[in-house]
Amino acid sequence: MKQIIYIIFLLVVCLAACNTTQKQISHEDLISLTYNHPSLHVDLSVGLWASPLPMDYDKDGDMDLVISCTDVPYKGTYFFENKSGEKSANTLFAKPVKIGSGINNITISYVDGKPRVLGSGVEFQEFSRFIYDRAVGIANAEDILSLHPRKRFNHWKYVDYEGDGDQDIIVGVDDWGDYGWDNAFNNEGKWTNGELHGYIYLLENENGRYASPGKIYAGGKPVDVYGNTTPNMEDFDDDGDLDIICGEFVDRFTWFENTGTREKPVYAGGKFLENAEGLIQMDLEMMMPVAVDWNGDKKVDLIVGDEDGRIVFIENTGMVNDRMPVFKSPVYFKQEADLVKFGALVTPYSIDWDDDGDEDLICGNSAGYIAFIENLDGGNPPTWNKPELLKADDEVIRIMAGENGSIQGPCERKWGYTTVSVADWDSDGLNDILVNSIWGKVEWYKNIGQKGTPILKKMGNVKVDWNGQPAPKPAWNWWNPGVDELSTQWRTTPYTIDWNKDGFMDLVMLDHEGYLAFFERFQKDGQLLLHPGKRIFNDADLENGNGLLRLNNKEAGGSGRRKLCFADWDNDGDLDLLVNSQNIAWYENLGENDGSNVYKYKGDIISIRLAGHTTSPTTVDWDQNGIPDLVIGAEDGHFYYITNPFQK
Repeated sequence: MKQIIYIIFLLVVCLAACNTTQKQISHEDLISLTYNHPSLHVDLSVGLWASPLPMDYDKDGDMDLVISCTDVPYKGTYFFENKSGEKSANTLFAKPVKIGSGINNITISYVDGKPRVLGSGVEFQEFSRFIYDRAVGIANAEDILSLHPRKRFNHWKYVDYEGDGDQDIIVGVDDWGDYGWDNAFNNEGKWTNGELHGYIYLLENENGRYASPGKIYAGGKPVDVYGNTTPNMEDFDDDGDLDIICGEFVDRFTWFENTGTREKPVYAGGKFLENAEGLIQMDLEMMMPVAVDWNGDKKVDLIVGDEDGRIVFIENTGMVNDRMPVFKSPVYFKQEADLVKFGALVTPYSIDWDDDGDEDLICGNSAGYIAFIENLDGGNPPTWNKPELLKADDEVIRIMAGENGSIQGPCERKWGYTTVSVADWDSDGLNDILVNSIWGKVEWYKNIGQKGTPILKKMGNVKVDWNGQPAPKPAWNWWNPGVDELSTQWRTTPYTIDWNKDGFMDLVMLDHEGYLAFFERFQKDGQLLLHPGKRIFNDADLENGNGLLRLNNKEAGGSGRRKLCFADWDNDGDLDLLVNSQNIAWYENLGENDGSNVYKYKGDIISIRLAGHTTSPTTVDWDQNGIPDLVIGAEDGHFYYITNPFQK
């Protein structure tokens, strides 16, 4: 009898699969969300990764910003016009205009007051006219790059190194050989691989040809910063010789004083730049600093691209303290509002957070923040306010890996990769926030405010009743979860839903081995707890629909990373699964079989690529027709909207 029932089920599944097909959505149907707010000013930014080229691009007498961005899907080079004419941190820029493709390892040097744009071993001549169309080789890049087979960045700049009137070249290149990359913590959480390295090479100009490379020394040994060297050689302390300031892979700047002469430089050991507020640090990682006199006061400042595409101005005060120039703390430039953006690898969740009748966005991002992006008018499309960082216990929420929270090592210490879900987790009538992160710990923030004025309190981990057994964890985690802690795979959505419709919010997400699992909520001794995860989701393409739905079978750094939500995408009355892919993949719900829910992979919703690392889905109903439409958070920090092609 059971066999007959199963055969009937398979026939129903096949008929459903035949009758429901993926409806094609064209590129024109993909809409980038804009603020739709002409008077709003927001942080100037491109997508993920920003290489700034400060110059007077439009030749109108003030400094503009040209920025190369190399991520997906925002890859390109963009011109931001200086609208205010200001020469300060208060400069206001216009919306960006794309002027070319995005180029890796792009830099700018000033020679006799004129900008020169370089790539790896090439110069892009007359950049303002031809962008990247006139690339001329200046040196054999492989002479240096081949010395470091495991590298990520190399940056080339012109500089008259020994003051003899010709242009030499300095090259900053990193080396990942000792660091490796992944899964190298011991049981005490100590990184057992080596450090990241970042060196500077000098190519001397000998009658127009460049001599063999040699490293630049400081303090009697090769300059070696923590990766991503991005060297800048200028007279920062105004004493007549050229000093060095380097960036790094994380967030600090290293100062190397020239204790020799203009003609015969000798560099002291490095010191981190600091001012009265402490170390001068970037908000994120993978910075791109450029030395230039931005404000025309004859002091060399720093214009720095942050990883999430924003640009800061770090002003040189002209003062020197303890033989080191004093810079002001970073200030982010502003632009006229254009595309809605929150950092990088943004993870949106649509919800009426302020209880005013329209759908807002609560979002995580790669930096580990959580933000509220307010829908100001309930329109279609809405008008949006700029992101507001959420606080808990009166402190800005920021979850970061620190030295040992990322399986990929301490170089990721400032990343958090927050991914969120919003629901009334404690059944008190107010929406709370659940978050997973780079740690793979599911935590929640209780709303202790009231309708319309949410206030958050950190509550720690969600509670699981493991029935006296040790809490499971991913096999590669060096740390052990607490007795009631949920330790799952990193960077994956903790999706809240009353799955069994019993009035309690449950949790559906990847378990510690990458299977999609149902964590049922129940009440015990007056406390709301989760049961251990049940693998009740099957893949229609495996074992005649009896194979478990495993959304990630990779290990360590390749694990987790799945962003998901449930919605009736095909408008047939059941909940389908939407999962990150090159944009968003649709898994159609084919029904229930012996207590399990069978899902059929139907492919990507659209053909365009929105992800290098990841995307993140949430559904909205701005047109209030009862059919879920889709908002995709992309790795460039922007949001992309698709109207549901399945109509009633």
